[in-house]
Amino acid sequence: MSEKMNPWDERYSIGEFYYGTEPNDFLKDQVASISPGGEVLCLAEGEGRNAVYLAKLGFQVTAVDQSRVGLQKMHDLAKKEGVAVKSIIADLSEFEIAEDQWDAIVSIWCHVPPMLRQKLHSDVVKGLRKNGVLILEAYHPRQLEFKTGGPPVPELMMTESLLRDELHGLQFEIIREIERDVHEGKGHFGMSAVTQVLGKKESTTNVFRA
Repeated sequence: MSEKMNPWDERYSIGEFYYGTEPNDFLKDQVASISPGGEVLCLAEGEGRNAVYLAKLGFQVTAVDQSRVGLQKMHDLAKKEGVAVKSIIADLSEFEIAEDQWDAIVSIWCHVPPMLRQKLHSDVVKGLRKNGVLILEAYHPRQLEFKTGGPPVPELMMTESLLRDELHGLQFEIIREIERDVHEGKGHFGMSAVTQVLGKKESTTNVFRA
């Protein structure tokens, strides 16, 4: 009996890009907060539309996802656009975020189980360099009323209060729960309830002046 295909590989095996090739709107709105030419880590990057967009702007981008099929589509898109993106095939439960490594971490629709999410967000804060930024957009539990994309259970979604707790150590320049129209390929397709974060890593160094 043949081995069952990874569900994300199966989703991304369609000819078209399931979530389209255009970058996420919130990422586009906040991209100026990333240091020019900085090193950026994209979590759960799928088919790579956000990573390729960032590479086109001159950032050094590493994309992590468990789907080999999705990341291959990212490389194909990057080649078409004349840029390069580094990829790492890994489940986020097994991926290590090095400390003080990244000028920005991008988490767009990265919905994982609560225990993993708590660890991941703690590691995200540690992984950012001084003045590094997190750009995050996730579905809010109210999204279950809209049914226009996202996970099927509220436990995988995020609220403002939850993220304030899990992202301790960041200064929040934006943290809000809003409703907005999301159109990203066939996967996200209408009015949606989302939670958005732009957070900056505060310096933890105490400087003594005589």
